[in-house]
Amino acid sequence: MASSIETGGAWSTMEDVSLCEAWLRVCHCPVTGNEMKFFHMWKKIHAEFCEKIPDSPHTEMALSSRWKLLNKEMAKWRDALAKAMNLYRSGENRTNELIQAQMWFGATGGGKKRFTHHECWEVVKYCKRFIIIPTGPDVVLNETPLRDSTTSDSHLDSPMSEDSPIQKELRPIGRKAAKAKKEGNSSNFNSKFLEEIARQNSIRIEMEQKRQDMEVAIQAEQSREKEYLRKKDQQKTDRETMAMDTSHMSPETKQYWKLERRDVMRRRLFQDDGPSNTDWLNDQNH
Repeated sequence: MASSIETGGAWSTMEDVSLCEAWLRVCHCPVTGNEMKFFHMWKKIHAEFCEKIPDSPHTEMALSSRWKLLNKEMAKWRDALAKAMNLYRSGENRTNELIQAQMWFGATGGGKKRFTHHECWEVVKYCKRFIIIPTGPDVVLNETPLRDSTTSDSHLDSPMSEDSPIQKELRPIGRKAAKAKKEGNSSNFNSKFLEEIARQNSIRIEMEQKRQDMEVAIQAEQSREKEYLRKKDQQKTDRETMAMDTSHMSPETKQYWKLERRDVMRRRLFQDDGPSNTDWLNDQNH
């Protein structure tokens, strides 16, 4: 595959969509679409592409290489959607079809784990090559598959063969064989699906636990800060009480501040050395 430098750098979503639109207009032209040669086809696609994105650095070869990648990914997505639809229609699984399709897409291997070219898919999904046809069980003879719904990559560059998939009419397998294969595929898919659900739940629980731990830590820090400020204010008040000049006060006021000072001493001694050191204050009251 060509490097990003050879293809003009990374591709944006807008460029991918414009490429798909240009490919669709040129290859599906009712007049010349089936008669163009490979060279002229990509020359016209490049011209259409540049009308949409005039300053694009991508060459005809870059467009051809990029289309091979998009074509392969969207063909896999088509097959994954078809399998998900079959499971849904058969009643084996009622989970969201798109979730099932993403799981089928990732399970096929040979590329990305998730399909991300949804904007491109919206452009081409109604053309003959990508239209979704529900797939049945594979037909086998002496354990050799006779029909495979997955399209090969040998005809990716041909504007005619891309849109003319040949469907073979073959004798279906027996009921028992079809049922056994169906149950095997369903069991394998359900197992993978349940594993994915368990993994997502584990991630969710872990994130929730981290959030709760963070909240507890924040609350503890706020409590420590609040207690520190309370003690600081109390110490300031205690110092002011102990430094109060009572020489000019009335006997009743002097008695009040005397009791306040006693409370300050009792509190400080209790905090520093324990309750036993307050005995002398109790004796003083008698």
